[in-house]
Amino acid sequence: MTKSLFILCFMMLGVLMAVQLQAQGKGQGKGLNKKIPSAVPQTGQTLCYDEIGQEIDCTNTGQDGEYQSGVDLPEPRFAINGDGTVTDNMSGLMWQQDMNCIATHYPGYDNDVPAGDGRVTWQHALDFVTGINNGTYSECGAGYTDWRLPNIKELYSLVHYGFQGPALSNTAGTGQWTDGDPFINDPAATFWSSTTVEVGFNAAWQLGLAGGTVNAGMKSNTSYHYKVLCVRGGI
Repeated sequence: MTKSLFILCFMMLGVLMAVQLQAQGKGQGKGLNKKIPSAVPQTGQTLCYDEIGQEIDCTNTGQDGEYQSGVDLPEPRFAINGDGTVTDNMSGLMWQQDMNCIATHYPGYDNDVPAGDGRVTWQHALDFVTGINNGTYSECGAGYTDWRLPNIKELYSLVHYGFQGPALSNTAGTGQWTDGDPFINDPAATFWSSTTVEVGFNAAWQLGLAGGTVNAGMKSNTSYHYKVLCVRGGI
């Protein structure tokens, strides 16, 4: 083999290895190369408190309200789309405007005790979303067929820690939620996520939007009934 031919073969081998490595990189993790890293947003908390819950001056406290670190929350925070959906301008995710669409339009679907209040077990929550997308419960779909139960981080992204009961801002992001601004049907409740708890796998994470708390709920235990709020986009 001549020296020039050897160099050519070596270069071709290098190119093939580079292509293979690139292909392997694309396969490691869903959407590895299409996702853009997202900075952590502010919590929305601007005040500071002492050990008994009294408001205090934030100077040199080291508390969240002093630093307000993170990416600024957008103003307006939400956009009401006029079709039964709300878009979060921070995440770009689209949500159902009715935070209890089961109770509003399909109370008969909810046979979990107490029946008809829109609070269901985890599997029933997943099944309801499937029904929205296949047209069975189209009144909750706003014309879209790609809804899903949000993962816990998507659900948690709604929380605004400047407020409680619910921990949710108004449309502008300048005050606390009120009915219709931007969501309807009392969001100060607990909502299922699609995320399984990685201990035993028989529980799923849920968000208590009254105070912005995350806890685990047993999937098959009929004592664990939570609301269903669907999301689309972000995939």
